[in-house]
Amino acid sequence: MKKFNFRKVLDGLTASSPGSGSGSGSNSSGGSGAMHPGGTAGVLREEIQETLTSEYFHICKTVRHGFPYQPTALAFDPVQKTLAIGTRTGAIRILGRPGVDCYCQHESGAAVLQLQFLINEGALVSASSDDTLHLWNLRQKRPAILHSLKFNRERITYCHLPFQSKWLYVGTERGNTHIVNIESFILSGYVIMWNKAIELSTKTHPGPVVHLSDSPRDEGKLLIGYENGTVVFWDLKSKRAELRVYYDEAIHSIDWHHEGKQFMCSHSDGSLTLWNLKSPSRPFQTTIPHGKSPREGRKSESCKPILKVEYKTCRNSEPFIIFSGGLSYDKACRRPSLTIMHGKAITVLEMDHPIVEFLTLCETPYPNEFQEPYAVVVLLEKDLIVVDLTQSNFPIFENPYPMDIHESPVTCTAYFADCPPDLILVLYSIGVKHKKQGYSNKEWPITGGAWNLGTQTYPEIIITGHADGSIKFWDASAITLQMLYKLKTAKVFEKQKVGEGKQTCEIVEEDPYAIQMIYWCPESRIFCVSGVSAYVIIYKFSRHEITTEIVSLEVRLQYDVEDIITPEPETSPPFPDLSSQLPSRSLSGSTNTVASEGVTKDSIPCLNVKTRPVRMPPGYQAELVIQLVWVDGEPPQQITSLAVSSAYGIVAFGNCNGLAVVDFIQKTVLLSMGTIDLYRSSDLYQRQPRSPRKNKQFIAGLTELNDSPVPLELERCKSPTSDHVNGHYTSPTSQSCSSGKRLSSADVSKVNRWGPGRPPFRKAQSAACMEISLPVTTEESRENSYNRSRSSSISSIDKDSKEAITALYFMESFARKNDSTISPCLFVGTSLGMVLIISLNLPSADEQRFTEPVMVLPSGAVLTFSCMDRTGALMQPPYEVWKDPNNIDENEKSLRRKLVMNCPSPSQDIGDHQYTIICSEKQAKVFSLPSQTCLYVHNITETSFILQADVVVLCNSACLACFCANGHIMIMSLPSLRPMLDVNYLPLTDMRIARTFCFTNEGQALYLVSPTEIQRLTYSQEMCDNLQDMLGDLFTPIETPEAQNRGFLKGLFGGSGQTFDREELFGEASAGKASRSLAQHIPGPGGIEGMKGAAGGVMGELTRARIALDERGQRLGELEEKTAGMMTSAEAFSKHAHELMLKYKDKKWYQF
Repeated sequence: MKKFNFRKVLDGLTASSPGSGSGSGSNSSGGSGAMHPGGTAGVLREEIQETLTSEYFHICKTVRHGFPYQPTALAFDPVQKTLAIGTRTGAIRILGRPGVDCYCQHESGAAVLQLQFLINEGALVSASSDDTLHLWNLRQKRPAILHSLKFNRERITYCHLPFQSKWLYVGTERGNTHIVNIESFILSGYVIMWNKAIELSTKTHPGPVVHLSDSPRDEGKLLIGYENGTVVFWDLKSKRAELRVYYDEAIHSIDWHHEGKQFMCSHSDGSLTLWNLKSPSRPFQTTIPHGKSPREGRKSESCKPILKVEYKTCRNSEPFIIFSGGLSYDKACRRPSLTIMHGKAITVLEMDHPIVEFLTLCETPYPNEFQEPYAVVVLLEKDLIVVDLTQSNFPIFENPYPMDIHESPVTCTAYFADCPPDLILVLYSIGVKHKKQGYSNKEWPITGGAWNLGTQTYPEIIITGHADGSIKFWDASAITLQMLYKLKTAKVFEKQKVGEGKQTCEIVEEDPYAIQMIYWCPESRIFCVSGVSAYVIIYKFSRHEITTEIVSLEVRLQYDVEDIITPEPETSPPFPDLSSQLPSRSLSGSTNTVASEGVTKDSIPCLNVKTRPVRMPPGYQAELVIQLVWVDGEPPQQITSLAVSSAYGIVAFGNCNGLAVVDFIQKTVLLSMGTIDLYRSSDLYQRQPRSPRKNKQFIAGLTELNDSPVPLELERCKSPTSDHVNGHYTSPTSQSCSSGKRLSSADVSKVNRWGPGRPPFRKAQSAACMEISLPVTTEESRENSYNRSRSSSISSIDKDSKEAITALYFMESFARKNDSTISPCLFVGTSLGMVLIISLNLPSADEQRFTEPVMVLPSGAVLTFSCMDRTGALMQPPYEVWKDPNNIDENEKSLRRKLVMNCPSPSQDIGDHQYTIICSEKQAKVFSLPSQTCLYVHNITETSFILQADVVVLCNSACLACFCANGHIMIMSLPSLRPMLDVNYLPLTDMRIARTFCFTNEGQALYLVSPTEIQRLTYSQEMCDNLQDMLGDLFTPIETPEAQNRGFLKGLFGGSGQTFDREELFGEASAGKASRSLAQHIPGPGGIEGMKGAAGGVMGELTRARIALDERGQRLGELEEKTAGMMTSAEAFSKHAHELMLKYKDKKWYQF
């Protein structure tokens, strides 16, 4: 479905309108009010039965996509095969198979220090920087906190939870080790104090605890690593240190050999030490993997710290030693790396970003078995990769999650719901051909959870524009996100060499190809973008590859503020009639004027379009490049509005200087003029001489416009024609047209409100057109509410008080008041609250469209930006049905343009046939056409202003959705503008949200919540009700794998771990209670849900029922076996009793 964007269309709408008179005011409460409907408009209003009510709307977040912003921690459940990532903002992302992606947030917002899964238990422990432990229940689709434990006197540094244990070891900054019961989340009285762990003769503090782990050989022994290089092997039963290890360098991490006889440490000097428990006095082996070989008598060269090491064994090969860091200091330019040592082979994997954490994925969860590693998950600052360890070249797995949204910073977004169903398949088939190669041929190893499509499966597409000029199309159906196709817009420009591009640097400091605006017509597949360097590119979709030259046009937009005094003709050159429209650039890419150093730059674009033939692969191919150029030493202003009509073959765009309209079929500039000139009554191409340019002065606080009309008549003028000379597309030439008829000065009652240096505003009020007077938001109110600088171009608007073109919309509508027929129109909205209509006169025959000129005729100001028919159905703009422009097999008949107008012709009845809706930064109004009667008005906000407003469709009915700067999301029904929803959803704290927030049909919306993540939300009650079934299950019942048989000798001599009882040692009966002042237990909000252990939704209920049946059957089977055993025993007892009776039957008592 087509999406309607009205950004900063008006600064506000007053309750008055020319069609309703001075008495047509809105209701005092700021709600919706009727505007003297009168006659046919009243009948029109009564015919529509609005079906939307407030019960249809509810706001809730659905899912978050992208890479977790500022990650800090990583954990993996080897049985459930789910991955958890913690962030600096207190968020946790839990990932499983594609479709299983859950976001949860600590209320405190404290950074996540460490994560620990309760393996195969459906729970997760998080330690945060505010020294609090949290227990999360993952047996429900929306995880909730069951318990929290806040440490008051010590800071948490490390946590360890042994497999199949309910006792969590917690190390602190003071060097103490505490023990927490996971079930009750109560601190045990058992504490390992640092002064008891080290030798009494030691005079210094060992530092914080940096490692805790129980021995794979004996669960009754705990290995404690301190920062200063001390390692203590603590006997939990005897409460004493069994052995101690000392090393000169600080310790960063420790890992066991699976047999429990050796462990490996990583140190701050880039060394790895291997220790044997039988000889703790010195390391069994010391290596500096990346250090140079030392000369005789010299110490080995130190390297950067090895931040983490993992020591994993294999049954049929050498063990893997994997570590991060440790590079030599003399290689300062080396990127962050992960080193894999396998036998004698050493492989260094260089990363694009610093390594935050890594984990080795192993086949078994038991620490005392051969680990058999098969992959390494590496968490980088801005990426997540998984390395395949089963292949010698260590390829990476293809990531199924959308972790590369931020590959280049996102600069704009667009969201389309209920798209044509074939689009996703078409885009994917093109995009899959350009995917990177060299990935591992094995499946993605993180396969936890379960997910189904759910009930709502309509096609959804998200488009993101990026700072490097790339465009990404994403399949967003069924709350998932998968990239379909990537388009690189920078390929149409020449690469800038060192020292060049100075004209671009004066506009933007960096990223000259950054995308600012996106316009897409899914039905016709016409795609258009505007960039920060003041350019517009039109793309057409084709399944065939072509090699062609890129056609480009140059447009000159100039904003002149001048006095009304008419100077002498010889003192000032006449207004540049069509010289404002530069001749299009030739295919050689040469510019009209080359500005040398010290010469005023003029007519120079910011970027150079490629001049040679360019190979364009299947997909979107550049049809036309339009660039704004320098004017009198001033760089072109960034584009603020963009619209394309595939049915008309026209693209329109504007900025704070003016408006340009281009025919992209004939490659011709149709209109290029300043905003102020759009109001003038004289002919476009024939103007009277004006005064020279004055200083650009303008009053910041504008007063309300006077409603006194100035009747004017505008006559249509002849459209310019386009010439095609020597392979160059030239702009239209000036045509002589008669001036509009001026009325006598007695009819002019307009007061000059423009201030010095600005011509008076002339209002059009005749049978041909009308205009609505509108208040303007002052600078003071803008600053009090919010900094409105949405981009550098908008800030320049506010600074210079220029009237920018902020919204454009093509539609088949009534061009003038009381027109009887509809015609192609372009509606133009400005930042000062004005809306104008431009009539488009297209050739009638399809064949003439490629040769006959298009007429662009400004006809005054009319208020409309979205249309509804008399039944209340939303009218879609006309479009051209897509056909492949490069398909040589199509016959001549199929090459004809097929247009879908979507506009029923008005009937013979006298009356209005359309509603028009417009939303400003303060108000919304609904008018009927062609009578131009204001029917409804609604004051949306008084203290803030609207950032984003869209007319969308929900449950087959149209409504107006608004997002305000104060964080409110408001929905109003159409056409009555009755409030349906008003929720304080999100305070606007970042310009990123204002730049990327967008609504779409079917109750969907999204915004960029962080530089790397997209947050999707819904305002549909039906979607909220079905969301539980659409989300993935984080926990699925899986039987824990059995431990390997250790054998008789290993069981006899392999340690006492099997007989160790932690409950007896750490329980309250033996260890006592911990001090209440040490930690505070806080019950979590998810306690009740956690006790239920429910994974919501139908699938969860069925799973629990199946498990209950399995358990019941198992118990019945056991009962049956016990019954059979009892019957056998009874029979044997009866037999023996009978034999005993027969034996002693005939004996007397004295014979015993």
